[in-house]
Amino acid sequence: MTAQQLSDGNGDGVCVGQSATDKVGFYGATPIVQRASADQAAVATTAPTNSSPYGYSQAQATAIITLVNELRAALVAAGIIKGSA
Repeated sequence: MTAQQLSDGNGDGVCVGQSATDKVGFYGATPIVQRASADQAAVATTAPTNSSPYGYSQAQATAIITLVNELRAALVAAGIIKGSA
């Protein structure tokens, strides 16, 4: 069996979905529109420090956890990762 290619050989690449409202799914997952959430915001950075654990303030650590959980939820919802064993 040969895998079907989505590419047409165009040097500009391939785009899945034309807009954020187009539904996309992977590996048999129900197609969904692009997720949008304030939880996806970049985490503010500061210079490293020894006064806080690992150089992050508590607010930054919380923001990192929130962002990682949102990225996980987006990947699970699109079917890119399963999310559990």
